[in-house]
Amino acid sequence: MIEAVNPEEFLASFNWHKFEQGIEAIDEVNLKAFEAALDGTLGLVNEREVIDGTVVRKTEREVIIDINSKSEGVISLNEFRYNPNLAVGDIVEVLVDKREDSTGQLVLSHKKARVIKAWERVNNAHETGEVVNGFVKCRTRGGMIVDVFGIEAFLPGSQIDVKPIR
Repeated sequence: MIEAVNPEEFLASFNWHKFEQGIEAIDEVNLKAFEAALDGTLGLVNEREVIDGTVVRKTEREVIIDINSKSEGVISLNEFRYNPNLAVGDIVEVLVDKREDSTGQLVLSHKKARVIKAWERVNNAHETGEVVNGFVKCRTRGGMIVDVFGIEAFLPGSQIDVKPIR
């Protein structure tokens, strides 16, 4: 059965803006279902948090990373110089610098994430008394510069061996 509608009431309550823009009316049930689906798929990320992201695109200058948020992040390809075999689909650790910049883009950093993880490993090794291996990068006047977990550290000449290296 069709309900009788007063034309004046209908025209007074009709949303002409939505009609002109082609926007369909959204009822509360559909809106709640959409919000629930959105909440279930988009992860909430905090700034200064190190998380895993997926490489979704690689250009000559930058890498697009998806962290399951409302937008992807862009990282300079220079931050991946150590990994020339980086490919679409790879999982990488990234630090969320900002959730949104002025353009709404995620600001991510792979280099900062690596440094944070390396410092966590160094601190953990110090707490447990673990002996760590490093690679000598160069010699300085007072000792050596050593790469430990990707962090450059100074190794005093007095700590190298019984005999100082000359």
